[in-house]
Amino acid sequence: MANSDQKQGNFNRAIIFFLALLPGLIIAADLPDFGDSAGSVISPEYERRLGKMFLNQVRRFADVNKDPEVEDYIQSLGQQLVAHSDGKKQPFTFFVVNDPAINAFAGPGGIIGINSGVILNSSNESELAAVVAHEIAHVTQRHLARQFEAASKYSLINAAALIGAVLIGIQNPEAGAAVMSSISGLAAQRQVNFTRENEQEADRIGMQLLVRTGYDPRGMPAFFEKLQQLSRYAQSTAPEFIRTHPLTTSRIADTRARAEAFPKDNFTNQHAYDLIKSKLFVGSSKTPGEAIRFLHTTLEKSNGAAKEELAIRYGLAYAYIADRAFILARQQIRHLLQDNPHGIAYLLLAAKLETAQSDYAAAFTLYEKAYALSPDYRPTVMAYSRALLDVGDAKKARDIIKRYERYHPHDLQTYSLLGQAEAKLGNEVETAILQAEYYFFAGQTKLAVDKLKFIKQQYKIDYYQEQRVTARMAELEYELELEAGLGL
Repeated sequence: MANSDQKQGNFNRAIIFFLALLPGLIIAADLPDFGDSAGSVISPEYERRLGKMFLNQVRRFADVNKDPEVEDYIQSLGQQLVAHSDGKKQPFTFFVVNDPAINAFAGPGGIIGINSGVILNSSNESELAAVVAHEIAHVTQRHLARQFEAASKYSLINAAALIGAVLIGIQNPEAGAAVMSSISGLAAQRQVNFTRENEQEADRIGMQLLVRTGYDPRGMPAFFEKLQQLSRYAQSTAPEFIRTHPLTTSRIADTRARAEAFPKDNFTNQHAYDLIKSKLFVGSSKTPGEAIRFLHTTLEKSNGAAKEELAIRYGLAYAYIADRAFILARQQIRHLLQDNPHGIAYLLLAAKLETAQSDYAAAFTLYEKAYALSPDYRPTVMAYSRALLDVGDAKKARDIIKRYERYHPHDLQTYSLLGQAEAKLGNEVETAILQAEYYFFAGQTKLAVDKLKFIKQQYKIDYYQEQRVTARMAELEYELELEAGLGL
């Protein structure tokens, strides 16, 4: 609890820092119009860089889930929806925040966060997809930029207060509402109305995304109705999603009417949804024992429903491993593998059990099978390479990560693992170069430039390394100039 309070305090301080930067948004008013009225106030390039900085603050101060399987699932879900949107050229980043509160948020530059509470309180994948689609619509319709444009017509203070309320509301909806209420007079009322219009538009566009992607559009009103019920049971303490996304009876009725206009179909969850939900449930429980007791009871009531039973057994195995009840975990995993011997999630869980007992020979047999089945699946690459690093096989770990990076975008975890591999192999220069890249992708461009300068000054590097470092340093110095010019 103390660690959570400390993170909350750190996040609030980061938001105060962020608010201090908001007046710099006016600088962007002199940038060229990129095709819509909001573009004349915040250019897409400025918003992208602001999003990068925003994401860095969220990663530093919020409890972002770093489990590769959770990351892969929410990214996959989000990108499926984006592929059917009008914002295909807009880059998006999706992630899960470990927070039981039911909330989601869209930040600048396509940054979308979903609290674990949304997943845990959803009844099916269509309900979860409805929340993600709603946030995607906020981004594709450029609502944050448009809110700033509307606020800036009144004063810079109103504009800063408005966007500050959006940012603060991510972690503290009541504080965000308080900032919003401090925007006085006509300007405040117009911003509230504008927000309601945004929500209605996000509902409409979001529902279109659900239908195009193959999800049940009824998931949206169903989830809204659930939130309304939770609000009543909690005696006026509404879920955060309601407080940051004003929910009215007429809005629920409107989404219900829109959803019913579409033909009914048999919608089923992806199995990954059920497994991730089970994993998050175990992770959010106070103790593994608490999760085990609940899942056991749930398993007894499952009435032999195969898909539901498998997800429960998956959660049970995960909880047993956390509780170091390895024999019981093995029993559950045996059931899973009997159902599907080639299930990647099951193979990775089985390998996790073996590594927890330091039986790396058995673990590598499972990792190799999973890797052969899906060499481009990031969770497999991450888990396999970590296990290889644990036993000192840094060369094989490096080869696996480098092969993966040839065909996939870089990310913080792959840079971190590759850096560890190079360090274990004694490649100081390559380790330092990777550290610089890690800094850059973490949003710390100046640190990245300083690290590259240090490499040139202090390390003995060959001709090819010098060319790489010099070229990369020029690129990052240009990035740094752009950030400074935009007031970041």
